Amino acid sequence: MIVCHCTNISDHDIRAAIDWMRSADPETIITPGKIYHALGKSADCGGCMPLFLDTMRSSSKLEVPAQLTNLRAASIREKSNEGRRQGHRLSQ
Repeated sequence: MIVCHCTNISDHDIRAAIDWMRSADPETIITPGKIYHALGKSADCGGCMPLFLDTMRSSSKLEVPAQLTNLRAASIREKSNEGRRQGHRLSQ
C-alpha cells in the first residue's frame, strides 16, 4: 500500500527501512526522519504522517531499547522535588 504519494513510499518500504536500521544498530531510536533519510527521500507535504506513523508503530522491530524505556519517567521524578522543601510550605 502506498503511504506517501508525494515521494512514493509504501508500507513495505517503511518496514524494510526499520528492519535494516534495527539490524545495523539494535539500540538506535527510529524516527520518521531517519526512515525518510534511509530511503533517500525527504518529507514533502506531511499529509501522510498519520498513516506513516501508524505503519511505523505496526512494526514489531520499532521497540525502544531497554535502557531507554524508563528514561523519561526517571527525569520527571528527579525534577519533581527540585528546589522545594519536603513539606512544600513557606517558612514562617
